[in-house]
Amino acid sequence: MNLYHCQIDLQHEAKALAFASAVEQWMEYLKGRGAITGWRLLRRKLNLANDTCKDFLLEIEFESMTQLDQAFRILGEHDEEVARLYANVNALIARSDFGLYRPFPDPERAERMALI
Repeated sequence: MNLYHCQIDLQHEAKALAFASAVEQWMEYLKGRGAITGWRLLRRKLNLANDTCKDFLLEIEFESMTQLDQAFRILGEHDEEVARLYANVNALIARSDFGLYRPFPDPERAERMALI
């Protein structure tokens, strides 16, 4: 499994519940098309974080890099529904940082280490 990790701050005038709804619609669309395995949206609690942490954390699960590539291909489609769903999320975001993570040690690495 691969985990696409997005830290997000909203536009000043953006409403958190509107953002959550837009994310849900976009993620469930991708999930319905088989482009993602799962997702979760989290919000910082009690402002317990340092200055580098953003207000929201969106984690998107992919079984493989092929599935991640499929999600990006969907985004590149010239489809009105895709454009609308993506724009509804993107318009509310002021700043974001991204990273791609995997479980560690991953099964392949653990298997190789067991052989040593």
